[in-house]
Amino acid sequence: MTPAMTSADHRPAAFFDVDDTLTRGTALFRFLAYWYAVQGRPPHEAVRERQRLKAMTTAGADRAETNRAYFQLLTGAPAAEITRVAESWFRAELARGGFFHEPVLEALHTHRRDGHQVVLVSGSFPALLLPVLEHTGAHHLLCTEPEITPISRTYTGRLADRPHQPMIGRAKSEAVRELAAAHRIDLDSSIAYGDHVSDAPLLSLTGRAVIVGDDQDLRRLATHHGWHRLPKAPEPPPVPLPEPHPAPPGALL
Repeated sequence: MTPAMTSADHRPAAFFDVDDTLTRGTALFRFLAYWYAVQGRPPHEAVRERQRLKAMTTAGADRAETNRAYFQLLTGAPAAEITRVAESWFRAELARGGFFHEPVLEALHTHRRDGHQVVLVSGSFPALLLPVLEHTGAHHLLCTEPEITPISRTYTGRLADRPHQPMIGRAKSEAVRELAAAHRIDLDSSIAYGDHVSDAPLLSLTGRAVIVGDDQDLRRLATHHGWHRLPKAPEPPPVPLPEPHPAPPGALL
């Protein structure tokens, strides 16, 4: 009979929300502005889409709904092109500076030096997050996964038909539970970082938690649970836009 696993057999992890926690600003929208510029589309188009999604939130849509609406903007885009543009965008962000929220980035580096597993948990998607994972040295990625057609390798505008999609709210905590079981992570000795009340299920899952910023609902929870707090990220610098290169006629960008 296999003996019961004890906490001593497990290791701690640090779980990080990404947008407005690890980074300054929302990578999804910063990338959208860059991607539209690559296509030669005017800046106001990206601004208009961001305002449309914000209006959905104001009208009562939850983050999962607006997240799904964002990925409809990728409909028909070749996956390889999105990956290429995302890598170019991330390099431009690093060159511009001010992409990461430094206190949180330093906390991530400290957890890595202490031998903790570092996990990025985000409503963003792999094309944007894999460069962040590689740059920070994080070990695992849990994120929203847009559906890509198997033959043409284009985005369908829908999310993949798998559990925990989109990676928002309770889906984060459920995915973290599964990852912890698969990788022998002790959640009681782990820590989570987040900036929005939708991160509360994740923050409540670990033995320690850190809220980032001024979300009033999270601050009330932090007071109740004794969670720590880091300051809100400063406003990010403008998105570093490329010179436009309009797609040729018939391209699926």
